Amino acid sequence: MHKITPQGVAPNTFIFMKKFVFLIFFAVLSASFAFAQTGGIKGKVRAPNGSGISGAIITVRQDGEDLKTVKSDNKGNFLLEGVKTGKYTVVFSKSGYGSGLLSGVEIVEKKVRNLGDRLILSVDQGTLVIINGSVYNQAGFAIYGATVKIERVLSDGSIKKVHTGYTSRSGEFTFRFPDETAKFRITASVKGTEASKEIEVEGAAVYRLALNLNIEK
Repeated sequence: MHKITPQGVAPNTFIFMKKFVFLIFFAVLSASFAFAQTGGIKGKVRAPNGSGISGAIITVRQDGEDLKTVKSDNKGNFLLEGVKTGKYTVVFSKSGYGSGLLSGVEIVEKKVRNLGDRLILSVDQGTLVIINGSVYNQAGFAIYGATVKIERVLSDGSIKKVHTGYTSRSGEFTFRFPDETAKFRITASVKGTEASKEIEVEGAAVYRLALNLNIEK
């Protein structure tokens, strides 16, 4: 008994064509099945004050292996898709901040789980320039509410304003900057009286200074 094949096609060639078509169909079916068994996560990486952290790295990890990574946008938001269903540890980090993780995060088929804004990173003070200062009057008492202005002294001697703050009830103020080498001018003022000091920073550390204001009574 002879097998029926399309006109002009040899039996062996026809068998090969059927196998090839079957393999393509099986590959497409397998890919569709694998795609159907994936999901994702989204959320926001933020600082303790609520502001989003851009460029944070979000990684899904399972059994100690990093499987997929994405970076947060300029508002701290991220979307990570195409992860197989299952339970994962979500690790989030950025240079200058401490790292954090959420364990037992379940990814469900065809759904994107919203982690909200639970991913909070605190500043790693070991990588910062921290300028702590105090403002006193001529009698040595702390001045509350004094205006404190910090400016960057550039290499050509010009001045660039950076930030303005106020002293606490204990007369103290704090400024924080990324790890760098720079020269700053700090000026405290109250009731028309002001005093300034310049300070050079040489990398991440805590720098301290005191300013004295001779306030007229």
